[in-house]
Amino acid sequence: MMLACQRFVSVVRNSRTLSRHVTTWSPVGAAFNAQQRKVDLFQKNVGLFGVPALSTPAGFEVAQQRALRETEQLVEIACNNPPGALTVETFDQLSDSLCKVADLADFVKVGHPDPAFRDAAEKACINIGTVVERLNTNVELCRSLKNLLDNKEVLDSLDPDTRRVAELFMFDFEISGIHLDESKRGKAVSLNVNLLDLNNEFLNGTHLPNRIEKTALPEHIRHCFSIDGNSIQIGGLHADSPDELTVMKFLELLTDKLSDRTAKDFNLMRDMKMKMNSRSTVLMPWDHSYFSSAVRAERYKIDPSLYSPYFSLGACMEGLNMLFSQLLGVSFRNEQPMAGEVWSEEVRKLAVVHETEGLLGYIYCDFFRRPDKPHQDCHFTIQGGRLKKDGEYQHPVVVLMLSLPPPTRSTPTLLNPGMMENLFHEMGHAMHSMLGRTRYQHVTGTRCSTDFAEVPSILMEFFATDYRVVNQFARHYQTGQPLPKSMVSRLCESKRICGAADTQLQVFYAALDQVYHGKPQNRSTTDILKKIQEKFYGLPYVPNTAWQLRFSHLIGYGAKYYSYLMSRAIASMVWRQCFQKDPFNRDMGERYRREMLAHGGSKEPMLMVQGMLQRSPTLEELVDALVADLDTDSVTCRDDSS
Repeated sequence: MMLACQRFVSVVRNSRTLSRHVTTWSPVGAAFNAQQRKVDLFQKNVGLFGVPALSTPAGFEVAQQRALRETEQLVEIACNNPPGALTVETFDQLSDSLCKVADLADFVKVGHPDPAFRDAAEKACINIGTVVERLNTNVELCRSLKNLLDNKEVLDSLDPDTRRVAELFMFDFEISGIHLDESKRGKAVSLNVNLLDLNNEFLNGTHLPNRIEKTALPEHIRHCFSIDGNSIQIGGLHADSPDELTVMKFLELLTDKLSDRTAKDFNLMRDMKMKMNSRSTVLMPWDHSYFSSAVRAERYKIDPSLYSPYFSLGACMEGLNMLFSQLLGVSFRNEQPMAGEVWSEEVRKLAVVHETEGLLGYIYCDFFRRPDKPHQDCHFTIQGGRLKKDGEYQHPVVVLMLSLPPPTRSTPTLLNPGMMENLFHEMGHAMHSMLGRTRYQHVTGTRCSTDFAEVPSILMEFFATDYRVVNQFARHYQTGQPLPKSMVSRLCESKRICGAADTQLQVFYAALDQVYHGKPQNRSTTDILKKIQEKFYGLPYVPNTAWQLRFSHLIGYGAKYYSYLMSRAIASMVWRQCFQKDPFNRDMGERYRREMLAHGGSKEPMLMVQGMLQRSPTLEELVDALVADLDTDSVTCRDDSS
């Protein structure tokens, strides 16, 4: 059995006293600061995520066939019943049946260490995708939904959530060309298939290295790249080496507000470049990341290794547990997975429990590095929440994937400040999934508009850098000493150095994305890049370069890259108005759940923001919120409890 708590004791001697500092971990903290207890090999294999069929890779075929049988039955029900709420409920059941296979497979194909499971999951994704494409062009199925939306009497009888979900399902039909005649619809389907192939080809190309002659690069920088005989492979920028009109108005206004600050930031980088390399005085686009980091390092001398002992993974998880408990009445309960339930023995399973409502859902924490695991931090929905016909609620299930070093027998996993913030960020997504208690799984949790999906996760970053929050959990894993307040302040201040230039770079990316996905233009993508870079960035375009070919976010975030800035602006306003004075305010926490988290995608994003702020923010206020975050006297870095 895992011990209820673990004690790390150290003895510190000085000239006058002998003192003992004891750090006592809660069950949650202990679970993440110790190596996982081995699964009982004599237990029955319950299958991945408790799905019995998935005890072997062949189970994906079984799961697919079951989903297809359910799909046929539900399509028949939808097409043969009069329009009403049952129509929408049936569509949602149909979506849920397919998503239970597709979402799970979408994670397994990248997260499972066994190639056989990954291959089976990949095939399942393709097969389910084909079924979805076929359903989205099923004229009879679409007609059953259109009959509902065209019947004013029936439509008026639906509650707002049901009506919105019906409209979202119709939108899915329309983007598949269902409203076109048969020949055009066939062409639209063909174009969508070709587009998927082109998307994959483009994404692969963004990561493929270019091979050039070794003599094309100066000798003193060749060591930064992979050398193969007389050739050098260049895989990217190597920056770390020693509504359309409304969106564009937002980006242009933000550019105007940032212009003076951005110019000062570029001057700082330029001065640093001259100081480090007097032979080169022109600041180039690829210099941004490297020299902004150099400026921060020189001014604040931030050494991540000095912070890591205070941010053991167990301490950070305790911090999240305490924050959610005080703010939302929600806590984590560590559970021992059953045999076959998880794909790696290092995966932790958390039950998320509300103080009065009971179990809300499950989070599987796949936090540690292993061979063949993607090096990325992300959130996967495995099962969406929804209200079932029997009145029971289908609990949401998610996976959080990080890339942290595993604990050893003597040392827990230690996070640097960036890792700690990423943990808080991803947990924001997870809690959105847990608390989005929607009637329909089609709009559960993070299944919402792109320009709102990042708000809960970015808001958690504000909590992660507030000393009042950090002081609750940041303790040295050996001595128990708290993280000094001055170290938190210095870290916050360093992040704002060159912050305007960093924000302006995101504006440039967002503007380029908007133009590429806007009206067709009779010019090359490189010509467009040059014009947008001159207007929205501030550093010169370099002739004979085509950086856009490495811009992988053009796929998936097409015309929506601006949503990161918009989400950050909204999160900043919510923080300042609702939590800055008291980050543990339970009334504000309940309002946050009620007005923002609970609705998932069943409510228009701006209506949720209005409910939280008690007013409608203007475009100018959103811009000002981003600019205000650049001020070094932000309260986030201070302890206002005194």
